Amino acid sequence: MVEDLRRRVPRTDVVLADPRLVAATERLGRAVVKQAVVAAQDAARRGDIHVTAVADHAAAHLPAHATTLRPVVNATGVVLHTNLGRAPLSPAAVEALTLAAGYVDVEYDVATGERSARGRGALEALRLAVPDAEDVHLVNNGAAALVLAATALAAGQEIVVSRGEMVEIGDGFRLPDLLQSTGATLREVGTTNRTTLADYAAAIGTRTGFVLKVHPSNFRIDGFTSAVAVSELATLGVPVVGDIGSGLLAADPLLPDEPDAAGWLKAGAALVTASGDKLLGGPQAGLILGRADLVRALRRHPLARALRTDKLTIAAVEATLRGPSRPTHDTLHADPEVLRRRAAGLAETLSRQGVDAVAVPSDGAVGGGGAPGLALPGWAVSLPPVYAEALRRGSPCVVGRVERDRCLLDLRCVPADRDDDVAAAVLAVGA
Repeated sequence: MVEDLRRRVPRTDVVLADPRLVAATERLGRAVVKQAVVAAQDAARRGDIHVTAVADHAAAHLPAHATTLRPVVNATGVVLHTNLGRAPLSPAAVEALTLAAGYVDVEYDVATGERSARGRGALEALRLAVPDAEDVHLVNNGAAALVLAATALAAGQEIVVSRGEMVEIGDGFRLPDLLQSTGATLREVGTTNRTTLADYAAAIGTRTGFVLKVHPSNFRIDGFTSAVAVSELATLGVPVVGDIGSGLLAADPLLPDEPDAAGWLKAGAALVTASGDKLLGGPQAGLILGRADLVRALRRHPLARALRTDKLTIAAVEATLRGPSRPTHDTLHADPEVLRRRAAGLAETLSRQGVDAVAVPSDGAVGGGGAPGLALPGWAVSLPPVYAEALRRGSPCVVGRVERDRCLLDLRCVPADRDDDVAAAVLAVGA
């Protein structure tokens, strides 16, 4: 009788004792490694692999990291791609994250041994970046900044807002629902395409908490339109809270239609809220800037404790503000001629290997709910459409876009030192 080798599948503890898997357990954790071992044992029982190859199979199929998140080469041409994590962090911010991963003086004064203000360094860096703000505060995302303002300043009262600014902020979440969840009542004024100062003035009364000005950063209305500037709203005698959304702290000539925090504060806004992971180029965070008395009221509200930032965000925000140029800024302002030369060189490299590749003009986009309709002239490598899925599934994972039945690899957001990696990924598809 021939013995069924599947009965000789090694026990889990025996396989885990393999030196390669012992080392992997220290790096990835026992649960992750055991999962790979069980999968290898099942493969042996099915007869897919020999029983002597269980440890080899498990070692070969271990994940590279303890997290399931995969690094992605962003070749979409969209600088702030929400589905790809928005702003990539600067090397300074990444270094700060590593530093903050251990014990740090996030709320501790090493000189006195006493408790101190949380994230004081990051707050000071934000004040220096926007001197027009009397005070500043950080929360865990942009929506949280607006929710905290509404809760602290208008719960049980009215928020006056234009109908043309009642936006949906993504993933089905709508501004009216968000604000009404705070206990405030929305007083809508004007129409979708036109709102005047008189509309706001007629709505203001004893129950008005504040006037809300929202920059429609993810859509654009053209034609017969009118909106009221912050400087005009500031004459109404009630606080103006402005949500710029995109996180632009100072004016940028590349983005003439994108409001900045300093500009709205100078125009008379009492508070400005914004996101940290968009045009600022930092981690997900909510920025609150403005009048000292109002910022203090928000900081001391009980909800602020639930929305506070963790030490990693604090560290990354400070490093983003104090450090060198951020990748977001650099990719937004990338030189089209440099992109053309890179695309031409990459296309030539691939063509010599028999790939149908050609360099083509490609308009990038800001993305992330910023500067809708603004085209960023650039260049891409055009490939047959079959490459799109294969590149996404490859290693490295390269995400391009399909346009007019061609897979475009836009190089705007691809670091120049990754061009060879992109070429290798494309060639691997055809191998």
